[in-house]
Amino acid sequence: MPARPKKRRSGCPVSIALEIFGDRWSLLIIRDLMVRGFRTFKEFQQSDERIATNILADRLHKLRAAGVITAESESSDARRVNYRLTEKGIDLAPVLLELLVWAARHENTAAPCALIDHIRKNREAFLAETRRRWQDRDATPLLPRFYAKQVKRKRSSE
Repeated sequence: MPARPKKRRSGCPVSIALEIFGDRWSLLIIRDLMVRGFRTFKEFQQSDERIATNILADRLHKLRAAGVITAESESSDARRVNYRLTEKGIDLAPVLLELLVWAARHENTAAPCALIDHIRKNREAFLAETRRRWQDRDATPLLPRFYAKQVKRKRSSE
């Protein structure tokens, strides 16, 4: 029996998108898959934001149900699951890129100014590399971890 379509609060595209990935944990999981090369439950648990196990399991389930990620059994050990963005998930790359640039511009972050300036000036190349790594299943991190201890001063307006 096919699943019934989820009832939406409204038909607004922003509202619908926020119903799917509008909490911080979902976006951080997508970030970790997209630019940090994370693939396993354990890797997500070890992220700097310290997501609780029950919340992580719930968000992974919701993202799978929404078609944003998929879960694949590892060939060497079928008990181990690797998560991967779907086409729908990787299409969020421009959204995450703009959130990164916006926050680095307007808030105190640990992202190095030179890195953010490079990304901002080379958006298309950054997005192309993000998609290439996804297509090639390349888990090499695209961005470094930004540790809270490294918070820099707020960037001036561009």
